[in-house]
Amino acid sequence: MHALPFPVSTRRLVLAALVAAALAVTAVRHLDARSHPPALRVAPVRGGAATTPAAHPTAAGVVVDVEGAVRRPGLVRLPPGSRVADAVARAGGSTRRADRSVVNLAAPVSDGQQVLVPLRGAAAGGAPSAPAAPAAAPGAPLSLSTATAEQLDALPGVGPVTAQKILDYRTQHGAFHSVEELDAIPGIGPARLADLKGLVVP
Repeated sequence: MHALPFPVSTRRLVLAALVAAALAVTAVRHLDARSHPPALRVAPVRGGAATTPAAHPTAAGVVVDVEGAVRRPGLVRLPPGSRVADAVARAGGSTRRADRSVVNLAAPVSDGQQVLVPLRGAAAGGAPSAPAAPAAAPGAPLSLSTATAEQLDALPGVGPVTAQKILDYRTQHGAFHSVEELDAIPGIGPARLADLKGLVVP
């Protein structure tokens, strides 16, 4: 006995039910995949990779004024924690006439400090004590190694500024050995040196 065929309307309902079931399964799988994404694979860090934070920049150094019996007086820049000995070394070192016994080379320096290296026999207060200049006889040449600022100022074309530069040069380098050393002083050129010859001696 043959089974009766389903009516067309019934077959359509069954087909629609199957399609709906298939769509439901696909939607469930899609939602499950979105809620549980696949794990990411992270490559291992190789040796030597930059994993540490950048080093902090070094602190700014200090600026110290080094004066007196040093070879290159003036401002020097030093790293933090420096000592007076470092400041003197940065200024070219002390001269042969420097009195290092009165300078604490181990003392720490601070920004804006002045380090004064006196000459041997310096007077109290840090001013070098030069021997008293003898009174020059009228018309006698003036000694560059013993002259005072007033005496140098009286020379033709010198003036107070250049006279002080001569004293500073004498403090740094010691007594003059020749009149030609004046050429190393700013403000005294060959013409000025020629004018002073015969008026000054070492």
